[in-house]
Amino acid sequence: MNTRQANIAATCITLLFGLSACSAPIEQVPTQTVIFPTSTPTATFTFGVTPATLTPDPASISTPFTCAGENGLVEKKIVETTKPPQEFLIYLPPCYESSADLRFPVLYLLHGQTYTDDQWIRLGVPQIADHLIQAGEIIPFIIVFPDDRYWNLEAGSGFGDRLINAVIPFVDENYRTLADRDYRSLGGLSRGGGWAIELGFAHPELFGALGLHSPAIKVKDGPHIERIIKALPEKDHPLLWLDIGDVDPELASVIPFEEKLTGNDYVHEFHLYPGGHTEDYWGDHAEEYLRWYAQRWMEETTGQ
Repeated sequence: MNTRQANIAATCITLLFGLSACSAPIEQVPTQTVIFPTSTPTATFTFGVTPATLTPDPASISTPFTCAGENGLVEKKIVETTKPPQEFLIYLPPCYESSADLRFPVLYLLHGQTYTDDQWIRLGVPQIADHLIQAGEIIPFIIVFPDDRYWNLEAGSGFGDRLINAVIPFVDENYRTLADRDYRSLGGLSRGGGWAIELGFAHPELFGALGLHSPAIKVKDGPHIERIIKALPEKDHPLLWLDIGDVDPELASVIPFEEKLTGNDYVHEFHLYPGGHTEDYWGDHAEEYLRWYAQRWMEETTGQ
């Protein structure tokens, strides 16, 4: 582990042990939703620049956290510089507001077709994250829910560009993120899962893990997915989770995709569960998803 990775790990270890030392498991603590005025970026963003200071004041390592009773917050934001302006919701975990010297991993979760940025919110992701963080079972991390409401309009095709070139830089500029591939993940359900395949394989330098939940694989992506996989060096492979219900109509395209992964020795997890292409299915597995995204950060920072 190099010095930079060690500094990042120190930040996350502080978060983990600070929380677990002073918190107890809670039952269904509701996350408070706070809608703030929209903001307009005022700076020129340069992607990939990791802030120089990633570790907290050394004195804080042995100081117990006082935010064990806090819930996460959900904010509404808009990046005004894109056309159309790109909206997103962002979940800030417990300890974010009261621990100004700490930085956090980030998970980007994409919603399905015909829905908007609140789909994962309605599926209970913030409440589940609060519960797991407060119980000390996962380290705190930020979750971003970008809006893809223009899916059936001309602007819909530009969603990926807006996410990569506007939303991610905006989040890294305006929030205390760990702006590093190993601490940034991308996931999505249905159409959002299709976007995760397209963007995740196109930008392996940005995402250390991809979560594909009942992905609707785009027709145009089918023919060259295998070429992309073959061309991607193994060291650059994002960790990959794939799941789908056994009566999901997308299964017909997901099975050949999974076979391409296996045939090209792409290490991944594949889960075929009972269920269909429904919110009930995704809601039932939301906690499992969050645990998987958080697992590697736990392993990298604590060895657990």
